[in-house]
Amino acid sequence: MALTGIQIYKLLPQTNCKDCGFPTCLAFAMKLAAKQVELSSCPHVSEEAQAQLAESAAPPIRLVTLKANGHEVKAGNETVMFRHEKTFYHKTGLFVRVRDDEGPDAIKARVAPADAYAVNYVGMDLTLDGFAVESASNDPAQFEAAIAAVRSASQRPIILISRDPAVMAAGLKALDGESPLIYGADAANWEAMAALAGQHSAPLAVIGATLDELADLTQKIQGAGVEDMVLHPVATTLGASLALNTQIRRLALKKNFRPLGYPLIAFAGNDPVGETIAATQAIAKYAGFVVLDHFAPETVYSLLVLRENIYTDPQKPIQVQPGVYEINNPKPEDPVMVTTNFSITYFSVANEIEGAGLPGWLLVTDAEGMSVLTAWAAGKFDAERIAKAVKQFSIADKVSKKRIVLPGHVAVLSGELEEELPDWEVRVGPREAVDLPAFMKQAL
Repeated sequence: MALTGIQIYKLLPQTNCKDCGFPTCLAFAMKLAAKQVELSSCPHVSEEAQAQLAESAAPPIRLVTLKANGHEVKAGNETVMFRHEKTFYHKTGLFVRVRDDEGPDAIKARVAPADAYAVNYVGMDLTLDGFAVESASNDPAQFEAAIAAVRSASQRPIILISRDPAVMAAGLKALDGESPLIYGADAANWEAMAALAGQHSAPLAVIGATLDELADLTQKIQGAGVEDMVLHPVATTLGASLALNTQIRRLALKKNFRPLGYPLIAFAGNDPVGETIAATQAIAKYAGFVVLDHFAPETVYSLLVLRENIYTDPQKPIQVQPGVYEINNPKPEDPVMVTTNFSITYFSVANEIEGAGLPGWLLVTDAEGMSVLTAWAAGKFDAERIAKAVKQFSIADKVSKKRIVLPGHVAVLSGELEEELPDWEVRVGPREAVDLPAFMKQAL
């Protein structure tokens, strides 16, 4: 049975040395009880205590990491069923699948644009996480050639797909020094696949159609010395997949059932429309890795944004990076608008100005992700902070006519801002973003 925070605290050194990153041993104990940190973070815990804390220290869902050339994708270590309870921690890894019978040139042509794809969303660059290489030919040499083709176009992590241990051995040899995911082990080949996983220190995907089959295989593979595993509960319908994923998550978190305490992988299918639907469900419930057969910017964008929203802390608003944003290639004589870094506020203002085709500088201040009125009421958006942002981001060096436009809801700040920025002309803009284009045309 898992220990409580107080029980864990009694087994810790109780020195409050802060070497674990927390101010007190009690704070660390509470985090350990909640499965949010690892026992190894405390360098002073005794061997006897480590033995007693082993069960509580182990996360309910094991953390699995794929690594390649400075890139890594992590899955696992989740602690809740629903994101509103706390948060989800490790974003679903999105991979695009290629097959070795496509030929090296065709593989490079598919991988290169997917690898280069990046979209800026509320100040964050969203990208795909890696590629899955499947041995459709069942030829070790052809499999190696396909992997080499992928590596020539991308350095992102790889999932190797083959049930043939000889083919998989060739693929692992081609990725020596990396940690790809081996897919996969089933009732017929698990011993050979477990041996390869152990030899190459690579995580192993376990394939099964039922919970009993998966649990039986993970225990056998763990007995063979492999700790890092990923589960693929095979299902033929979306409903069956949802049921299996949910049952596995619930058993791992609520019952602490170790044989199913691993991240999940999902294959979204080969129909472009159905693939997007299946991937959407998998991201929400509860895949750690999703393999796509198609790369299309319009669908990948929707999946990346969905993932970002699901894997943000629900107790923290989505924020954009504070800074100066250029809209429609502004010139030095164009005005400076100021707003907060709450994402909805930022996009409301930016979209109205951009859509009207008007150039301008948008100064986004750090208001801890609050909207204009909320931040003003909380003391997070005032003249001092705005003036500090003006200086921090050197906006004066970008403009020749120093005009700054305040949101209409905080017109009360205009006098204070004039004192903070005596060289600037302070204007009060409209209350609503939709009125900004008309204001800019008439008053600026």
